[in-house]
Parts: sequence; structure tokens; C-alpha cells
Amino acid sequence: METFGCRASQADGDAIAAALEALGACPADASAAPDIIVVNTCTVTAEADRDARAYVRRVQRANPRVRIVVTGCYAQRAPEEIAALPGVFAVVGNSHKGQVASIALGPFKPQPASWPDENRGSSGNENSRAAMATSSPHFVPVSSLATAPDFAPERLPGAPAFVLAGDIFAHSDFQLPSLPASTIERLAENSAAHRTRPTLKIQDGCGNRCTFCVIPSTRGNSRSLPKPQVLDSVARFVAAGGQELVLSGINLGRWGRDLAPQLRFEDLLTEIFETTSLPRLRISSVEPMDWTDGLIALLRRWGQGLHPRLARHIHMPLQSGSDRVLRRMHRRYRPWHYADRLAKVRAASPDAAIGADVMVGFPGETDEEFRESYDFIAAQPLTYLHIFPFSARPGTPGWDLHRLQPVPASAVRERMTALSDLIQQKNLAFRSKLIGKQLSVVTLVSPKEKSSSGPGHRTPAMTDNFISVGIAANLQPNLLVSVQIAGLSSHGLAGSIASEIRAIA
Repeated sequence: METFGCRASQADGDAIAAALEALGACPADASAAPDIIVVNTCTVTAEADRDARAYVRRVQRANPRVRIVVTGCYAQRAPEEIAALPGVFAVVGNSHKGQVASIALGPFKPQPASWPDENRGSSGNENSRAAMATSSPHFVPVSSLATAPDFAPERLPGAPAFVLAGDIFAHSDFQLPSLPASTIERLAENSAAHRTRPTLKIQDGCGNRCTFCVIPSTRGNSRSLPKPQVLDSVARFVAAGGQELVLSGINLGRWGRDLAPQLRFEDLLTEIFETTSLPRLRISSVEPMDWTDGLIALLRRWGQGLHPRLARHIHMPLQSGSDRVLRRMHRRYRPWHYADRLAKVRAASPDAAIGADVMVGFPGETDEEFRESYDFIAAQPLTYLHIFPFSARPGTPGWDLHRLQPVPASAVRERMTALSDLIQQKNLAFRSKLIGKQLSVVTLVSPKEKSSSGPGHRTPAMTDNFISVGIAANLQPNLLVSVQIAGLSSHGLAGSIASEIRAIA
């Protein structure tokens, strides 16, 4: 299972892997060539597309007989591009992601020599990928699947890939379980193969229409996992001895707005803290307009003490600090709105890590507009940035804007370097002020090549305020530990155990 992209995609990949195991597949170890590789793709940038294509070509060259199944956002946006790659057995869009495991492992039968003529005509529905299935020999008709659920074509050398991608906006629920049972089981077994900070995806899709973003067309409208299912997943995680759970979504702060009755994100968090004994909850990216006073109040209440239950970690996408650029991006806030939210967050949690996404080189971005953005970022209490260049995505307004007002690549590189230098200074200052303090951390799985328990061994860990720490001890994963910070490491902190360890249940 190879996943590209965000935490929500990682959660989808975990669910697909669990579904494969439930159907009898076993994860291939490093010494064995896999029979099946599922590639879960991202398409947020052209580079993400290139990475996925390069990976598919690489694994096909290394193992020509491997069955490659490609899914995810790139598979939803441009299934034909992926189907044309050598060795691809099947392409399954987000619209049918729940069927990936059965398509990869199901009983394969020979492809019919011909389909009824009515399955070859055009349906006239240009908005539906499913309609394409009726007009191209590269697609299996959806009608065939409806009458024979166990049908999947046998891929012969040179044969076209099996493609299944439908209208993502026709879906109103989740296609995959948010926290698969195997994740819980491995946590309970303290398996070194699992991630000690798993992701619980509680929201999918996005109702925003930023000019640069293709994701709404690959993920669909905003959809929320019902509250009882969220609480059940949290309870199972706690019962298995989990210490830190990460909530994620494509537009996480919109959780609950589509439910009946309508709920708000802070309502869910309040219930998690009041009805479960979850030691720590971390929330991933939340848009500026969704950092309400109520949500900030929860940070002030639950982000306190030696072991804060709400991680002091805020990721608030910015994209640009220039008002004019934000307007062209169709972002729903202005720089002063963003600054107000950040000031309130910092007041509520002085030691919180605060990060942002920043896009460089949006079409028409002038030197003056970049300077506005740079100066705005310099004035904010940010501790890290995800800096990336604008990437024109087919089907978005940004695609046409890029053709009309491209920013020279040399200018983009210079601007990214300037921002990188700026945030390195801010991050160093943030880490330096934590020396001598005690911080709450969750221990992680040590890299295999560094798994020795000699005197120089350091156990990797993550602080609640999102800093990597090397602990001068040999500790198992999934422990909640208080660490005395002794100094800086190259990209994080170094310390030693400062209190009793809170072991898994």
C-alpha cells in the first residue's frame, strides 16, 4: 500500500489496507515481491501527479508481474492518464474507493468479448465519469458491475486497464471506514509496524471554490462522519491503549454542518473530552474562518497542564498575506481576519505550535504583493510553514489565470528561499525558548536502522506542540512521557525522561 498526499489520504490508505487484509491478503515484507500494489494518489499539484506516475513506472519495471491498482484523487481527476501507464491493472476513483480491495483481490474472470450495443453509446452526462464507462473500451460498463458484483476483468499483456470512476458529487457518505479495526488491533498488540499516532478521518469533501484548488472536484461536497461513529472510534482507540489520536478531514472545521440536526466542530470536541478518557487529541488543518471563539476556548481549557488533552498545535492555512492575492484566490478571509485569529490563539496557548500553508507564485503575484505577504508572515506568531509553488490544475480558474499571468520560475524560487530562511529563524527562536521546560510527548516507532539499544540510543517522540524530540533512553512506542528539554537538535529538541511513564493500558 503506497499513499501520497494529506492525512485524510493516509487514513484512506490505512482503510484500504485493512480491507485487503480482511479479504485474506497479507502485507508483503521487505524480502518478498508483492503480488499486488495499491497506489493511493494525490493530485493537489502537478508534482504530485508526476510522483505517482514515476512510482507506478518504477514498481512495474522492478516487478513486471505485479498487479497495480491505482486509486485516490489523481485517479478520480484523470483516470485515462493513469490507465495508459504500462502495467496498471485497474484505476478506481474516489467515487468507488470502497471497492478497491474487492477489485484487487476478487475472483477474476475473462473480459467479455463484447458488450451490448446500448453500453457503448454516450449517456450525455459529461459531469459523470461513470458515463465515460459507456463510451470507451477502456472502461467496464457500470451495468456489468451491477449485474455481476464479483466481476472484474483479467488483465492480459497489452490489454486496457479496468477503470471505475463515477460522479463524486453523487455521494453523500464515506466510502471507507474512518478507523479500521486492524489499526486498533495493532495498537493493542503494540506492534512495531503500526503508527502510534493514527488518523481518524471524520470529514471529507469541500464546499469552498478557491481558484487554484482541484480537490473539491475529486472529493465532492463536504460530508461528515456522524457523531456516534466518531465517538465509537475514539472509545475503541482508548480501550486499545492509544495515547494520541489525530482528527483529519479535507475541510475539517466544517464537520457537522451537513448533519441533521446541524452540529459544529467544537461541539464534537467537547463531547470527546467529556465522555471519553482519550489522553490526547490533535486536530489537523482548520481554515481561519473556522477557528471560532468557541474552538479557541477549548484550546484554552483542554490545552493546559503537564499532559494537555488537546494538543497545542494549530495549523491554519494562509496561502498569501497579500489582500489582493487572497481576493484573486477567492479565499474567504482577509489578512486582518487571519491576524486576529492568530492573536487569539497565541493568547490562549503561549507555547502552541502554529503553522500555515503558503503558496508562492500565484498568477499575477507581483514583487510588491510578495513583499506584503512576506512582511505579514514576519509579523505573525508562526512557528513553521508548508511553502509550495503555485501549480496550475486543469479544470480550475487558476489554469486560465496561469496562461495569462505566469510568474517566472526564477522569481518563485527566490521567494520560496526568502520565506524558508524567515521561518527557519522563527522556528529556531520557538524551539530555543522551550529549553529547560518539561514537555509532554508520545514515543514513536524507532527507524529499523537505529533500533539498537546502546548507550547512544535516542527514542524518537513528538511533543504535543509538534516538535520532534530525541529522548536519551530506549523506550517502546506509544508511551505518554514528560520530557525535560536539555537542548536543540538539528530540527527539533533533545531531552530526558522527567517523570513516570504512562504506559499503554
